[in-house]
Amino acid sequence: MSIAAQIVIALVAVLHVWFLVLEMFLWDKPAGRKAFGTTAEFAAQSKVLAANQGLYNGFLSAGLLWSLWLGTDGLAVARFFLGCVLVAGLYGGFTASRRILLFQAVPAALGLILLWI
Repeated sequence: MSIAAQIVIALVAVLHVWFLVLEMFLWDKPAGRKAFGTTAEFAAQSKVLAANQGLYNGFLSAGLLWSLWLGTDGLAVARFFLGCVLVAGLYGGFTASRRILLFQAVPAALGLILLWI
């Protein structure tokens, strides 16, 4: 696993920790509502669902960090979790917001490309 791939994997992991924080702890706060463009009413009604989504982002981050901890033995783990992030990013990008493609799918795709070359 190249240094460039490790850096991108770490970046994707950190992004998903940030998504966890936004969705689990800041969803109904001004920072969370601004990040996702939601109203206070919608945020209050969807807070539990957002927290669940944030937890899943935490699992993705944990898997990516685990792959880095495993070093060269973590290649398959990194591919799996980057693939999960990519699929989630594509789905979210086409169903919820195009911004998700930029912030989730593109970094995951870059990480996968770097793992293959």
